[in-house]
Amino acid sequence: MKKLPIGIQTFSKIIAGNYYYVDKTELIAQLTEQGGGYYFLSRPRRFGKSLFLDTLKEAYSGNRELFQGLYLENNWDWSKKHPVVKISFGSGVLKTPEILQQRIHEILYKQLQENSLTDSHNKTIAGKFSTLLENLHKKYSQKAVVLIDEYDKPILDNITDTAIATQMRDELKNLYSVLKDADAHIQFVFITGVSKFSKVNLFSGLNNLEDISLNENFATICGYTQEQLNTVFQDKLGDVDMVSLQQWYNGYNFLGDSVYNPYDVLLYLKNKKFKNYWFETGSPSFLLKLVQERQYTIPLMESIKLSESALDRFDVNSIELETLLLQTGYLTIKQVQQRGILRYYHLTFPNLEVKHSLNDSILHFLIHAGQQQERNKDNLYTLLEHSNVEGFEQIFHAFFASIPHDWYRKNTLANYEGYYASIFYTYFTAIGVDVKPEDVTNNGQVDMTVLFEDNVYVFEFKVIELTKAGSALAQIKEKKYYEKYLTGKEKNVFLIGVEFSKDERNITNYEWEKL
Repeated sequence: MKKLPIGIQTFSKIIAGNYYYVDKTELIAQLTEQGGGYYFLSRPRRFGKSLFLDTLKEAYSGNRELFQGLYLENNWDWSKKHPVVKISFGSGVLKTPEILQQRIHEILYKQLQENSLTDSHNKTIAGKFSTLLENLHKKYSQKAVVLIDEYDKPILDNITDTAIATQMRDELKNLYSVLKDADAHIQFVFITGVSKFSKVNLFSGLNNLEDISLNENFATICGYTQEQLNTVFQDKLGDVDMVSLQQWYNGYNFLGDSVYNPYDVLLYLKNKKFKNYWFETGSPSFLLKLVQERQYTIPLMESIKLSESALDRFDVNSIELETLLLQTGYLTIKQVQQRGILRYYHLTFPNLEVKHSLNDSILHFLIHAGQQQERNKDNLYTLLEHSNVEGFEQIFHAFFASIPHDWYRKNTLANYEGYYASIFYTYFTAIGVDVKPEDVTNNGQVDMTVLFEDNVYVFEFKVIELTKAGSALAQIKEKKYYEKYLTGKEKNVFLIGVEFSKDERNITNYEWEKL
């Protein structure tokens, strides 16, 4: 029986240890065949970047025996063996530029030792790296291959401290700038990370670095396609609910075939339980702070429109929340829209795991309610089961009343309809029901629609200081937002107008009707 390669990032260990392996080596051949030599790939954490990089290392090192039965075995020039420089910032947390400098020196010194080289005269990082590449070329009569894993982690580790993050970026720029001038000694470069920082500010002068993050030819370079899952893991899928598996873990789109999160798939196949495996391995705390600081309306995450230029503006001093959500894997591309010379990406949640988990984390961050939040979620689900619309008011009124006054002192969230809509939205989304924010009808958009079993709940939210009392329900009725659901297939359609006071920071008027 083959074993599941959970957490294994070493290609030779997977092959020698009889682990399942999804063959990605055809894409290695494609990278080299198209003539380019410098590549950059951005993918979310735990998506298989490190394993792909290690596979590249073994291929360029000429270890043909590891590729038996794989595409690359008969589609690679095994007569050439290139020296490989592999740099990884994946382990540990680097909190100061001095510690980062020390780590880089240690990495370069290890490369010198492994190749029986010395470099006593170079004290600077740039000098040592440049000399290393030149001497490797001389010693082996083959150009060096440079593989850099988690290139951005020292910056992301300090992203909440702009000053330190900027210093980290500049230290890394000093390292990466060597690649341009060392071109005569380099055969191939592959750089991976989570975020796509501005090329100008981090890879200045490296104009031949090709970003394949959203190249359809390499869309499946990380992750499992449906076909790969069905083929490679066939003997593990006998009792698997494939529809639920797709809903939970598939849905990542990099402009090609959609892919499953491999970490989720492997742990599910081990435990046969649907859980938030990937989400639980990282904290989106910085994202949550940005949500609060920018008074972001949470339901908008279901349908974001992002320009292509926004992807290239990402840097320490200009962090766009939507761009960060996409690069870190909390959102994915739903559709690409071309408007003249401009291209736009429509984003949404990739799957149930991310949608429910992220909203639950946002809810917890916004309200700090702990166990009360969990009780409220359970009670809310019970109310839905019993079609108890009146009970919604009691739960949410009690919730808003429980928020300490001090929580509002440094923000003006209570003034915005989007804040209240966000709380309702995150509660319903966190319990796993079907929520449609900004639900489009023939007569406009209703704030939120909740579908549960045979019932439809149509919500409109208002802040009464900005409008008159009773206008929320009246707007639903006037605009006939509910008409699209009067198909005869649902048992009940409920119209719910919820109005808040920015002074009282709570529900002041709650009206509903059943059609």
